[in-house]
Amino acid sequence: MKTLIPVIACTLFGILSSCSQTDVSIQTPSEINYELQPIVEGLEIPWGSVFLPDGSFLITEKNGTLIKARDGQKDTVVGLPEIYQRGQGGLMDVELHPDYEENGWIYFSYASEEGEKKGGHTAIGRGKLKNNAIIDFETLYKGTPNTKSGRHFGSRIVFDNDNYLYFSIGDRGNRDVNPQNITKDGGKIYRLHDDGSIPIDNPFANDETAKKAIYSYGHRNPQGMILHPNGKIWIHEHGPRGGDEINTIEKELNYGWPKITYGINYSGTNITKNKSLPGLEQPIYYWIPSIAPSGMVFLTGNKYPKWKESLFVGSLKFSYLERLKMEGKKVVFREKIAADIGRVRDVFQDNQGYLYIAVENKGIFKIVPTN
Repeated sequence: MKTLIPVIACTLFGILSSCSQTDVSIQTPSEINYELQPIVEGLEIPWGSVFLPDGSFLITEKNGTLIKARDGQKDTVVGLPEIYQRGQGGLMDVELHPDYEENGWIYFSYASEEGEKKGGHTAIGRGKLKNNAIIDFETLYKGTPNTKSGRHFGSRIVFDNDNYLYFSIGDRGNRDVNPQNITKDGGKIYRLHDDGSIPIDNPFANDETAKKAIYSYGHRNPQGMILHPNGKIWIHEHGPRGGDEINTIEKELNYGWPKITYGINYSGTNITKNKSLPGLEQPIYYWIPSIAPSGMVFLTGNKYPKWKESLFVGSLKFSYLERLKMEGKKVVFREKIAADIGRVRDVFQDNQGYLYIAVENKGIFKIVPTN
């Protein structure tokens, strides 16, 4: 059975040479047989997850709760700073330092009220786990200024092969000011050293007016980020109505929002007539209609041979996990996994290569192949 997703042809926009969308239908059922094994139940909005060396794993709940889970048991971990709760903001991603077993650092993205004005903004911090408490917590970066907007906090965290720390902050609902302005936080991918200091080769490190942590800009609301096996940072980001994107991130480049987009306003009106402009990056893939993507992983294990070299992306809107088979930067096949499971907020894999999905108002499920 194939479920066709409507696709707008690039020729309608007169920009065939820069087209990034391919007419790839989404297939269901899957190419392999599998079962969904409940691992942790009774979660609300499990935003991010990461495995610890002892086989347990940490789960962030958007409501500010950090959970350590193992063998179906859940313990609450205390010691995080106060988490700002508003709209899409809360406790978000969690990631281990690449040298975690030596230094013990755990990194978090979260919404914070720190600052002079009321409201909040995305922050990045780190601490160490001792028993069931986070100790030695320190804030590494805090977006400014605070705003009462409940929209577009981002935020995912990834380390590259050189131990640089990358994270995303969404445009905070202010698309006309933040994404295209390097003096403003929001609508950006950022890069730091692991201690929060600014790399001297960041693209705007010597610009007195710029936010020096910026690595790329012109983004809307990236809620998926991975280190691809090719060593590059890949993201996906929410579009408006249509135009969710997958982008490969390069230093100093402008990814166009809101000057170019394949989406429209939620009301149905145009944001811009432009789908491409000189000097603005095209996505390698975009979805119409929007799937509301969250979480992303590139499968590197051998537990699912037919799924190798694929991206996996959660769909909040349509309640499934999407597999995108890649040939380089081209999507050649799509399939729907765990159809109607619920809002898939995150997808991740363990060191054996098994995939897991975090589903809102349910919990964590392991995808176990049965053939």
